[in-house]
Parts: sequence; structure tokens; C-alpha cells
Amino acid sequence: MTTDLCSLSATELLHLYRTRQASPVEATKAVLARIEKLNPVLNSFNLVAAEPALAAARESETRWGKAAPMGLLDGVPTSIKDLLLTRGWPTLRGSKTVDAKGPWNDDAPCVARLREHGAVLLGKTTTPEFGWKGVTDGPLTGITRNPWDPAKTPGGSSGGGAAAVAAGMGPLTVGTDGGGSIRIPCSFTGLFGLKPTFGRVPAWPLSPFGTVAHVGPMTRTVADAALMLNVLSLPDARDWLALPHDPRDYRIGLDEGVHGLRIAYSARLGYAQVDDEVAAIVKAAALRFAELGARVDERDPGFEDQGPVFAAHWFSGAAYLLRNFTPEQKAMMDPGLVEVAAQGAKITMIETIDAAQKRGALGVLMNLFHQDYDLLVTPTLPIAAFEAGREVADVMLERRWTDWSPFSYPFNLTQQPAASIPCGFTKSGLPVGLHIVGPRYADALVLRAARAFETLMPIRMPEVSRLAR
Repeated sequence: MTTDLCSLSATELLHLYRTRQASPVEATKAVLARIEKLNPVLNSFNLVAAEPALAAARESETRWGKAAPMGLLDGVPTSIKDLLLTRGWPTLRGSKTVDAKGPWNDDAPCVARLREHGAVLLGKTTTPEFGWKGVTDGPLTGITRNPWDPAKTPGGSSGGGAAAVAAGMGPLTVGTDGGGSIRIPCSFTGLFGLKPTFGRVPAWPLSPFGTVAHVGPMTRTVADAALMLNVLSLPDARDWLALPHDPRDYRIGLDEGVHGLRIAYSARLGYAQVDDEVAAIVKAAALRFAELGARVDERDPGFEDQGPVFAAHWFSGAAYLLRNFTPEQKAMMDPGLVEVAAQGAKITMIETIDAAQKRGALGVLMNLFHQDYDLLVTPTLPIAAFEAGREVADVMLERRWTDWSPFSYPFNLTQQPAASIPCGFTKSGLPVGLHIVGPRYADALVLRAARAFETLMPIRMPEVSRLAR
């Protein structure tokens, strides 16, 4: 067939498999060819398992030939962030300090579920060292680039997966989000990404950054994310913090719209600085929910800058992570990670407990806020993508990546579901993300609102032919 299989969603590929208009082998070969062409430019994958992927695709093709797919994602090319354990493959976590020899005997819960549902695993996607920052570069894998403009960063820490999906190197990827690491790269690369309610997707081992760290889907359509969440959210006894399994199908009710919902639009959360062009794009997008029948009010949720609270959690997590590394190993690491770990090591127990108390107060505030509003929408980020290879956009104004991501990490602290969906482009052609935040456990509502917005502004891919060397 002549259809560009790399541009299709997982849902579309599954339809073609079911109707025998295309096969998993054809789709996997197309994606692997795209990876071979574009990965040298974008640096999305640090491991590509072409032969195992083709073998899995052939097995899937046999099952589809018998009209007996083994699960919801049988034959769909999918990538895995290199923070997540994957049996038989090194999980290097973006660090030269990890021994590639392993052994690598375990799958993380999300990887295990993907295998059980027949996904074709392509390889591991790049991450900054131990996923510590909101861009994707580091001493092990170098700089990962944005398919909309390779001079720009795709964001991070799930930047490799975002660049891959945006460029057609597989329709699905699994990301992690401890302070925005799904939503930041989705905003910068024009994808849909969901940080589910904490515990919705089982995780193991527990992140060294603790209970701010989530696992979720990154896709080119909302329907694909709903489909993927059905798989990722299946139970796994290794996560003792996981929520009780909700057997719902997240695709059901996805197109019910937002009529009658109460939506609060906050342009700045009351304190954040936002680029004027980004602010105008996001405001116009937020007000479009009124066209869909929602009530939209301009309303800040009423909390102060949570940067210090998040830093107490994140930087102390970095200190814990690096506690047993030798000076020689630290010399091999990203200097920024070593710096924040040193800063985290100075945080006292009293300061840690104070941050936990303030986190709890923030959670209560948002619980009460959602008694009045079903959803909160904000910019995902205050800026569009900036120069690749840098932690911050403006060294005169920003010290750390948390200085330019004020909209994402508060909702890691509260553990609420939050998504980013593209809502427009800057004059220079870079995507801008709309941030949709729901009450805890209302993952289906966030997906539904995102799907309603997607009907007004379908997600589009960059022109990748100009990227090939």
C-alpha cells in the first residue's frame, strides 16, 4: 500500500492490521527505516533493536493472520525511555556510571504490560542523566534535537521519546514525569502527553525522586493515549504505592465533550512570567473551550510559587541518588546533576518535613479548588523550545530548568492528572502546549477534554524530509 505508515497513529495501524490492508512487519520496517534515516540527526534512540523488533512483528503478523491478536497493541511499534528497565537490554539511564553488562533480567511494569499486549519494542530512547532535568542532553548520549527545528531542544527528560514520536519513529512511547518530563517535551515537540494520577500506572523500582515521579503515554493522538493507558495502568504487585486497579476502558466516553464543564483558565498561576506570544496563543486556545459548551472563567488557583517546595523534594532526591557514587564517578557525570545533588545534601530534615507539609497544604488547596472547577488550564510552558544543549533559555534570568517550567511541577507535588496538547505555533513555527489539569483520579476527564480540543485543532507532524542527511 502507498500510505506512509510512519505517519499513522496506533489506532489507525491496528485498523489496517485488522482489515489486512497493512501488516505489523510492513509498519515495523517503515519505522526502522525512518529511524535509520533520522536518528543520526535527532539522536532520539540510544539503542535500536531492529532484529528483535522484526521478529516480534513477524509473530504479530502471524497472530493477525489468524484473527487472534494477543492484546490491545499487537504489532504497534513502541519505544521505551531509557530510565525504565527492559529485559535483555541495558538501561543506562543516560549515565556513563551504569554498567551495561547488567544483568538485565527484569521489565518495569509498563514494559511488561506492553509485551503482554503484543507491542513491538523498538529500543530505548535518550534521557538526560538519571532524568534529572527538563532538556535531553548528557555525557553519555550527547544532545537530542527537536524535529521541528534541530537547533532547538525537544525538552526532557523524555525528550528522546518525544522527538521519536513527533518524527514518525513509532507512534507510541513511554515517558516518565517527575516535574514535567512528559509534558515539557510534548509541548516543545507538538505531541499529546499525559501524566496520570500518581499510582495510576504502576512503577518499579520506585524513582529516587520519590512520589513526584509518574509514568505515562506520549502519542500523536488523544485516542492513542487512552488506548495506551488501558495497558499501562494494568496492575503490578511490585508497586506498593499503586492505586487499586480501575478496570475502565479509557476510550469509552472519550468523545463526550466538555459541554457544561466548569473550566478555570490561569494565564500565569498568579506569579509566572510568560512570553507574550505564547501567552496569546494559549489564551485563545483556552477560550475555545467555550465554543465546545464549557464555562470558562479566568481564575488563578491561589497558591504561591512552589519552586522552593519542589526543589526540596527534587534536589534531595538527587542527593539520595548520588549518595554512594565516588568522586571519580561524579567526575563522569553531568555537572548540573552533581550541583543539584550537592545542594540537596544541604537540605535539613526540618526543611524536608516543612516541604512535605507545604506539599500537603497545596494538595488540599487544589482539592478545594476543584469543588468549584472541573478542570484547570494553563500554558504548559511559558516559552517555546530554545537552543539545544542548554539547560536554560536565558542564563541571565534562569539558573536551573525549574525556573522555566513553573506550570508543570506543582501538579507533580499534588499528584493530579495533567496533560499537554499542542494548541498553536509561534511565528517561527515552534509548537506551543496547552496544559489541562484535572482533580486527582479524574484521568478520564482530562483525556475527554483533550479529545474535545483535538477536534478543533488536530495534532500535526513536522515535515521530516528536510531532516534527512
